[in-house]
Amino acid sequence: QVQVVESGGGLVQPGGSLRLSCLASGSVFSTMAWYRQVPGKERELVASIGSGGVTNYAEPVKGRFTISRDYAKNTIYLQMNSLNPEDTAVYYCTARSVPTGENYWGQGTQVTVSS
Repeated sequence: QVQVVESGGGLVQPGGSLRLSCLASGSVFSTMAWYRQVPGKERELVASIGSGGVTNYAEPVKGRFTISRDYAKNTIYLQMNSLNPEDTAVYYCTARSVPTGENYWGQGTQVTVSS
């Protein structure tokens, strides 16, 4: 059973920081990534990290967010700094299974940026 579980979401003030974690289990994974979604909007890529450590960031978060990975633990992190209300969303983690090529998604964790 493949499982992807996010944690670390919550309420933070504008300008503040938050660190999200995502643990993937039940398989070997290649690319892992963070997406976010607000009601009525399309889910969008925030950041991704490949099996070789190459990272990719969406333009709105460049310079503010950092994705990292602990390969031994099948865990990725998203360090979010200088948060603004536009970052408010449900953040989802996805992990690509090596044997099947399927992408597995977590349940999401809510990030709310508000004073």
